[in-house]
Amino acid sequence: MTRSSGPAYGWVIVAAGALMTCVSMGSMFSLAVFLQPMSADNDWSRTGISTAMTISFLAMAVASFLWGALSDRFGPRIVVLCGSLMLGLGLVLASDASSLVEFQLLFGLFIGAAAGAFYAPMMALASAWFDQNRSLAVALVSAGGGMAPLTVAPFARLLIDAYSWRPAMLIVGITATVLLVPAALLTRRPPVVLDIVAPPPPGVPTPAAALVSGPRLSVTEALRTPQFAALALAHFACCVAHSGPLFHMVSFAIGCGIPAMTAVSVYSLAGLSGLGGRLLLGVLADRLGAKSVLVAGLMVQAIGAGAYVLVRELGELYALSVVFGIAYGGVMPLYAILARDFFGPRILGTVFGAISALASFGMARGPAAGCSTLKQATLGSTSARSPSGWPQ
Repeated sequence: MTRSSGPAYGWVIVAAGALMTCVSMGSMFSLAVFLQPMSADNDWSRTGISTAMTISFLAMAVASFLWGALSDRFGPRIVVLCGSLMLGLGLVLASDASSLVEFQLLFGLFIGAAAGAFYAPMMALASAWFDQNRSLAVALVSAGGGMAPLTVAPFARLLIDAYSWRPAMLIVGITATVLLVPAALLTRRPPVVLDIVAPPPPGVPTPAAALVSGPRLSVTEALRTPQFAALALAHFACCVAHSGPLFHMVSFAIGCGIPAMTAVSVYSLAGLSGLGGRLLLGVLADRLGAKSVLVAGLMVQAIGAGAYVLVRELGELYALSVVFGIAYGGVMPLYAILARDFFGPRILGTVFGAISALASFGMARGPAAGCSTLKQATLGSTSARSPSGWPQ
């Protein structure tokens, strides 16, 4: 059973999804902006604060699969509404943490579990609303994450400069709740669920075509397929490669002698480039096939991540942020597009939630490892600038 492609309310879903991914991912990754002032004000090590981000990714990994399954069963509205309330509560409680361990647990568990409620369910929901323009719709939802460095990060930095980090985190938490709850109430399933999976684009293997005419896979069967394993492992490796540079981009720039607000602009430029990359690679995926575009994007991302050991000057950091942002941002929606082609919309929330779970484990690997790696890169600079601000 099918329906007309791209109903008007589908674009409302896309807008709500983009807002939710922006606010949720921005709130989580805003810890990169809080890192330096928190370390200075509380004498907490950056490695210790980074551990909170690692815990967040681990919590998000477990939660992504659970939220995706709940979304398939009960609908996305209750899932994203619960995530909205949990995210705001986590930021409010973390802003009042009296010890590093307390902060790690509050921020890590609450924010990580809450963030998992948005990405996989809303990506799956957006793909279910469209027969045509599906890649564009999914890319736009994912593009919300690219907007986070342009919105949440500068907002957090301005609040920190005005009030210090604790009031700033409190305000971010309240603002996130005010934005997320109304957006969550807008979400709903499409009026008719597609039972037919569109033929795969050029370059995509045949399992999707088999689904068109053959019996639909159960979740257990889908999770045992080589296609699921390939997508999940690729997403895991991709996130290992980009999470460290993203999380430590601001602190690394400050360690190279860049003023704090300018350092945030380096991170924001990566986010803007990621936004453009999502749209660019999404359009290319429609024309060339998602698989080939994904492979090319992953190659560029790997080169960009390695190049951070070579750059020190502001112009170099800006240039690398553009290349790295286009690559890492552009590949992110392609996993959902390929999952939709392989497994169809009926179980996509659960399957893509499982893929996102493994990706979150990859994200968890980057912040703690990146702390020591980027510290050594900064200390190895031949620049006369002092790389202070890298406490043990």
